Order: sequence, then C-alpha cells, then structure tokens
Amino acid sequence: MRDLLRSRRAAFGAALLVLAACHRAAPAPALLSTPTAGQLRADVAVLASPAFEGRGTGTAGNDSAAAFIAGRYTALRLASVAQPERVACAQGGVTGKAECFLLPFSASVPVRNAAPRSYRSQNVVALIPGRGALAGEYVILGAHFDHLGRDSSSARDPEKGRAIRPGADDNGSGTATVMEVARRLAKEPAGRSVIVVNFSGEELGLLGSTHFANNLPVAKEKVQAMVNLDMVGRLKNDKLIVYGVQTAAEMKAIVDSANVEPKLALAAIGDGEGPSDHAAFYRKDLPVLHLFTDLHDDYHTANDVAEKLNIDGMVRVADYTERVVRALADRPGRLTFQRVQTAASNRPSSRAGSGVYLGTVPDMAAGDVKGMPLSGVRPGSPAEQGGLKAGDIIIKFGTKAITSIYDYTDAMGAYKPDDVVEIVVKRGTAEVTVTVKLGRRG
Repeated sequence: MRDLLRSRRAAFGAALLVLAACHRAAPAPALLSTPTAGQLRADVAVLASPAFEGRGTGTAGNDSAAAFIAGRYTALRLASVAQPERVACAQGGVTGKAECFLLPFSASVPVRNAAPRSYRSQNVVALIPGRGALAGEYVILGAHFDHLGRDSSSARDPEKGRAIRPGADDNGSGTATVMEVARRLAKEPAGRSVIVVNFSGEELGLLGSTHFANNLPVAKEKVQAMVNLDMVGRLKNDKLIVYGVQTAAEMKAIVDSANVEPKLALAAIGDGEGPSDHAAFYRKDLPVLHLFTDLHDDYHTANDVAEKLNIDGMVRVADYTERVVRALADRPGRLTFQRVQTAASNRPSSRAGSGVYLGTVPDMAAGDVKGMPLSGVRPGSPAEQGGLKAGDIIIKFGTKAITSIYDYTDAMGAYKPDDVVEIVVKRGTAEVTVTVKLGRRG
C-alpha cells in the first residue's frame, strides 16, 4: 500500500481522495454537542482506531488521519494559510475546502548501511485570524499526529512484529487537544492570529515540523512563540511538565500565571531542545513551550490505547493550553528570545535498541541533571534485582559515560538480553556500582 501511495501523482489532493486510499472507511470528523471531555474522548478513539493503523508516516492510515483533521478544521470554518501554488487557498480566502489545510512535504531519512529512505507526507495547517492591531502577528500551536504504524523498528515491543501501535497518547492526545483548543479560539479569537499545525513525520526525526519551520507561511519576525503538545493524555498526580520556560525572558511568568485553581503541579524546565516538534522552532531562535504529562510503560508499544488515557486530565491540559496561548496572543509586547545553555534532557529518542529490558523509570521532571535520574524502578525488574533505586542518577552504563537520557538509550542499544553489565550511579554524595543481568522486553 505504501508503494501504491508513493506512486500516486496526486497523493496530496483533495481530502476525499486521501480518504479513498484507506484500507477501511475513515470515521467522519463530527463535531459533538457534548462537553470537552466527550469531544476529546471521541477524537482520540478515532485517531487510535484500527482504521488508521497507527498513522505511520507514508502510509494510507497517516493520510487518512490528516484528512480527518482537515475535515475538522473545515467544520470549524477556519482559514487556510497562504499557498502560492493554490490560489483558491489564499490566506483568509476559501474556508470550505479540506484540501486547503493539507500542506505536502517530502523528506529523506538516513538508513544505516543502506540508501536513504524517502517519505512523502503532509502537515495539516489552519489559521485562526486574530482581532485588532495584533492580528498581523502569530502564535503557532502544534502537535504531531503521526505514530509508528506497524513498524517495529522503533517500537519498544519489537517481538510483536507488525502489530498496530495505536499511539493514543503519542500523540493522539496532543492532536485531539490542539483541535479542541482550536475550536475554542475559533469561537472567541485572540489578539494575535493563531496558526494551528498538526505535524507528520515526528517519529522519523521531526520531518514535518522541520519542513514547516524552514518554510514558514509568515515572516519569522511576526511569530511570537510556538506551543507544542506531545503526550498529554496520562496526567498523574496533577503533574504537567513544561519545557522551554527560559526560551523567553517573559515566559516563566506567563506559564505560572496561566496555572489557576485547581492548579496543576507544574514541573518547569528551561530547555527548548529535545526530540519533539518544538525543537524545530527553537532552532530558528523562536520562543517555545512543550507540554508533556510524562513517560509510561506503554510508550511506543501496542498498549498505547485510548482506553488508558486520563480524559479528565486532558481537559485540564486543554484549559491550561488555552490560557497560555491566549496570554501569548494577547500580551501587547513581543517576547524576548533567549538561548538556553543546558544539557538537554527530554523524552527519549525513538532508537529501537535490541529488545533489552531494565525496568528503570526516568525522572523526566528532574531538569538539568548530568546523568540519567530515576524516579523509580519496576517491581521485580532487573533494575530492582540489581539494586537500582528511586533517586539514583545513572552516570555510567558499562563503559559508556551517561550525561543524558540520550546517552542512556544509546548505551542500552549496544546490549542484548541476558548480558551482564556494571552500572555506576550517583546515590546521594556517593558513587555506587551495581551489577545487573539485563532482561528481555515483553
């Protein structure tokens, strides 16, 4: 099916053509007359449904997910951004054509010991015009809608082969929340215009967001900030992690003032880097925020299903996101961009590893800690059996020094199940060495 899609000359034509490429009929993008929770639940159920087969970039399921989102923006009567090759889709012009929201792109991904792999996909982009003197400036609100599809190479359960990885939290949750915030902003626009973007190709290396950031439909100098939502569906203990709070001098105050009662337990981290779509904009010297409700055991597995999401928590994240976006869009002055000097520690990369299981729980809210901080270990796991504990900071894994979560995932990928490895941790003021026999994932 992928080869068939790539051979189509009009792969990114009208939404109806995209829908026709599905293996199954795609659900209609209905707007419910229910409260926010009902809409979020319904949208994630669609995005994580078997009809979209995990939304892998370059697949029919991904194309159909794009058409589903475009259909929603059509129903909301949002405007399209300027597209020179599509006169009928000029900014502020035609609002009733779903295809006007699909912006195609092509990208190549390096493959070890093989030729680069080419992908054709699309971002979904809509415009909510602002009102008043600030309408000529912009806030970008985004989330990626792609996931792993049936590809096991980046999955944490490779033993399941070509099983669908539904990606309900990663990132059906962010996609649905962005669509909900767009609905609210369309009903009551802010001062600055808001560009809503749903990116494809994030799981392959920020392909869609990088293309969009490199080809902004407006002048970069007119962009106030970018707000990214990625994995916001598993709110636990009220904790919401917010990256990028030091990317503008004024950002911390904005983040804090948006946290009204009943307050979220914000874990504010300064860095604007990390493997999610906000990084593409930070690298263009734009202030960014990234909202994230933390990792969980189902990340990049077939168990990331809609039934496991905290829908009430998603409502709270939607409420918070709306307040942040409105604050950014309504403030009279521009933000003062700052580049943050820090050792990045964000979500893990999508490196597949080799099926190794240790059972550590990363502390994603630890901030700028040198090493790999742990918030816990899984009961009965090799980590627990080997003596690792909550609060430990892994600083060496075998022969490799660990300064970040990226070093840690790379080090894990060099081993196989049943290997024995020495791990050095910082525990309090002491350095402790433990010996662990690695397990097999699944």
